[in-house]
Amino acid sequence: MADVQVEGLVKAYGAMRALDEVTMHCPDGKFFGLLGPSGSGKTTLLRAIAGFVIPDKGQVSIGLERVEDVPVEAREIGMVFQNYALFPNMTVAENVAFGLQVRKVSAPDTAKRVAEALELVQLGPLGARKPHQLSGGQRQRVAMARAIVTRPRVLLLDEPLSALDKSLRVDMQIELKRIQREVGITTIFVTHDQEEALTLSDQIGILKEGRLIRHGAPRDVYNHPGDAFTARFLGEANLFSGEPEAGGLRLPDGTLIVGVPPGTSTIAVRPESMTLSTAEPDQPNRIVATLRQRIFAGAMATCVLDWRGETVKVIARDLELEDTPEAADVWLSWPQDKTIVLAG
Repeated sequence: MADVQVEGLVKAYGAMRALDEVTMHCPDGKFFGLLGPSGSGKTTLLRAIAGFVIPDKGQVSIGLERVEDVPVEAREIGMVFQNYALFPNMTVAENVAFGLQVRKVSAPDTAKRVAEALELVQLGPLGARKPHQLSGGQRQRVAMARAIVTRPRVLLLDEPLSALDKSLRVDMQIELKRIQREVGITTIFVTHDQEEALTLSDQIGILKEGRLIRHGAPRDVYNHPGDAFTARFLGEANLFSGEPEAGGLRLPDGTLIVGVPPGTSTIAVRPESMTLSTAEPDQPNRIVATLRQRIFAGAMATCVLDWRGETVKVIARDLELEDTPEAADVWLSWPQDKTIVLAG
């Protein structure tokens, strides 16, 4: 196993920089999630680490070894693609064994390692089946077994769960985490699903237009996003801007938001941090908004409100809203420590 270090990585296609001075570190044995919108550079970065993309500038190290000039097959990388790329004419066991056979591992050792890999992904009895006889989740686990059976130093996953339906994707998130923990392999994965990134990752990196704009522990990035893009991309956030003054931040409706550093002009508040009430609350940080829509989701409801022409969302207990009609003016409040200060 090994950590992965990327320093100052640049990859341009004509005038467009797919990677723009990207620097990141994935510690040995950890799960690092790369998150960002389409075209942000996630897959390009993953493929540069794997060796499928040659960077124009910068360094890629696996362990203590620089690998920019090392061919793909010599980097000891395991990779799982979005479409799994299984051989349809081979059985599950033959698919898993393929990488070992290319490396000319002996038949007895190959059989042993294939059996161990299939047991790890809980597919031991299915080795004789063909890929078309498996469910989507089972095919994904075959791809995982094939990637780890060669005992790579690093595992790279390119949106491995995107082809699965929501309920199966949630189950496979648990399985992926279990497998990664049992093997202890350094893992970097690309996803566009923020919930998936938060669930799986020990660390996450947010990419935008080829630049790594924020990285760290999921809880830290969620609670301290740093800028408006990250706040809205990782989870939902209500943004408020105003004029800084000595006592805090003065919003356009005259409300003073207290408990923020001097000079603050933009803040965010997560929907789950806000409380909705018809009576004026005791919290100093509070605004009045108009309830436009209540979206039922079991015990909780998402409330969509209008505040000075801006949409504000609040997650609240549905039972608490039974007597609140739509189009009513209501109070929204939040504790001072739930105010997120943003740059700009």
